[in-house]
Order: sequence, then structure tokens, then C-alpha cells
Amino acid sequence: MSNVYTHGHHESVLRSHTWRTAENSAGYLLPHLRPGMSLLDVGAGPGTITADLGRLVEPGQVTALEASEAALDITKATFATLDLPVNFVVGDVHALDLPDDTYDVVHAHQVLQHVADPVRALREMRRVCTPGGIVAVRDSDYGGFTWYPSLPELDEWMALYQRMARANQGEPNAGRRLLSWALDAGFERVDATASTWTFADEDSRAFWGGMWADRILKSAMADQARRTGVPEETLERISAAWRTWSERPDGWIAILHGELLCTA
Repeated sequence: MSNVYTHGHHESVLRSHTWRTAENSAGYLLPHLRPGMSLLDVGAGPGTITADLGRLVEPGQVTALEASEAALDITKATFATLDLPVNFVVGDVHALDLPDDTYDVVHAHQVLQHVADPVRALREMRRVCTPGGIVAVRDSDYGGFTWYPSLPELDEWMALYQRMARANQGEPNAGRRLLSWALDAGFERVDATASTWTFADEDSRAFWGGMWADRILKSAMADQARRTGVPEETLERISAAWRTWSERPDGWIAILHGELLCTA
């Protein structure tokens, strides 16, 4: 089963992904980790979260999984600078070529919103997790994002992203649906929580707004929008609005995430 990653791997995308750490993106999981655990990170991306988790479970074995060799090369580049052992695997989360009952922790950050069948993916993550182990997932919920000031072009951005993600068989409002998916996948013990990223000071606004100002023009999503007939002036208008937002001293945005700790 194929998956299309709406964002792609342009520098503007990786700029935000490399900002992610275990502390700002997996805090709900950290109290449950201990040295010696084995951990599978599904959709490791640039590996910044993977590396943080790996340090917490050392000397346990860490495996980083990505959907393609090209994506995994990005993960490998990060680990090339680190003294941290890791296994690298290419695979489809819908059908993992990994043995049953292998990992104490199976983690996925911002993955289920992009897959065609998140329930099937969760079943696979459960299969490769040891009995009593943890499947930990966190996904944003685009429909739950809220920001100020209310620029109409940012509403256009939201509508465009929702349309592009759904055309790729994704679910951009995944955060609110994680619990339902986990129950459908057969998990009986699930702790569901939520958390946010907030960008509201000068530096964080420049980071988030500048990233999206570039991403809406240069990423895989931008190319997809052009192929489906979105005018270039629309993309440029949205890009300019992100820069306007980032320069406003009252600019504020909260990014909502759903998160689950599922006992296998």
C-alpha cells in the first residue's frame, strides 16, 4: 500500500523537522523510557527525535524506519555525526518486514496523518511490539490549529493544505482521531492526551512563519498545488501573509497534537 508524503523533503520542510526533539515532540513518552529498552522509530525523518530517544534507552537497540531509501539517507546523515548505534530499515508501516514481539517501544511522530490506512498501520506497530510494551503515536490536528491575527490568506492556506493532504489519502485532522483508530486496531489499554507547540515570540514567529512562507512556494505540496491548478499568485499571496504574520508583534499560533500511549 503506497503512501504519499504531502510535504516532501525540501529544505523548508526539513527546517521544521530538524527543530523537533524528544523534549518538544515526545514529552508524553519520556517518563516511560528506561535504559536497555529496544525501540523502533517509524518515520524517523531527519532523526533528531530518534537520536534523543536512543540516548534515553542506551544500551538498548534503536531502529530507524523510513518509507524509502532517499528518506532514510536523511536519517543516516544525522547519525553520521553521532556516536550512537542504530539500525536503518526501509519499510511500509502497513506491512512491516519485521518479526513479531521485537520492540519494547514502537514510536511514530506525525506519521499516521499521512498513511492510507492508519488502523492497519497501528495493528502492524502492535504486532512488532513486545507484549506489555508501548506503542506511542503523536499527530497534529490541522483543524485544531488556531492563530491571531486572523488573516484571510491563512484560512486559504488551511483549506489548501486540507485539500492536498486528503487528495493523497491522508487525514490532516488526525490528532482527534488517534484514539478511535487505536481502539479499532484492537488496543484495549490506551492513554490519550494532547499537547501543543506555540509560536508567539519574535524568534519563534520568524521560524514558523518563514518556514511556511518558503514551504508554500517550494515544497512537494506547492508542486502538487500547481499541478491541480492553483494559481501562482495564490501561493505567493499566502507566502506573503505568513511573512506578515511573523512580523506582527501580536502574532500567535498554537499547533494542536493528539498523542497516545497504547499498551500492546
